[in-house]
Amino acid sequence: MNHAFPCGTLPLDFVGTLRARRNAEPMEKLASPALLDDWFLESGMVDLAPGASEADLAIALDLREAIYSLVAARIERRPLPAEAVAEVNLQAAGLPVTVRLGPDGATRTGTAVQGLAALAREVVEIIGGDEAALLRECARPECTQVYLDRSRGHRREWCAMRTCGNRVKAASYRARQHSAKS
Repeated sequence: MNHAFPCGTLPLDFVGTLRARRNAEPMEKLASPALLDDWFLESGMVDLAPGASEADLAIALDLREAIYSLVAARIERRPLPAEAVAEVNLQAAGLPVTVRLGPDGATRTGTAVQGLAALAREVVEIIGGDEAALLRECARPECTQVYLDRSRGHRREWCAMRTCGNRVKAASYRARQHSAKS
């Protein structure tokens, strides 16, 4: 697998395709149309590679950054940036992924633009609804993954316990052990 899905919310996992975005050199996980195809397949949005083009990739990257901009505005309680709103609304107006019933069950197919439309529609629901209050960014300094904090007390700190949470706790433990020896 080329991509990770720690959040359980596809549009927010999509934002995470630019890893460590605050670093001097963030890691681009959508560096080619083939990697965009892989993201759609690995996410389960479609069952067949959509055959993304360079133009589709450019649209995807613009949408990803618009989503991040909207999420950051909600987290920081700032007004939503007009350009990001326009981009998400433009993509949300697109055709949905096709779902067909066949002898072997349901099959989801579509173009990259159709997959992006589905992501944009979900973003509209999140940003424009009650879930916007649950938006968080991972507390691990090297991580910039965003997620919905649906924990009981709304005190979740990391995008995923198995990755960032474990790293932070292990580093804290090592620091305590090191200071105890000093």
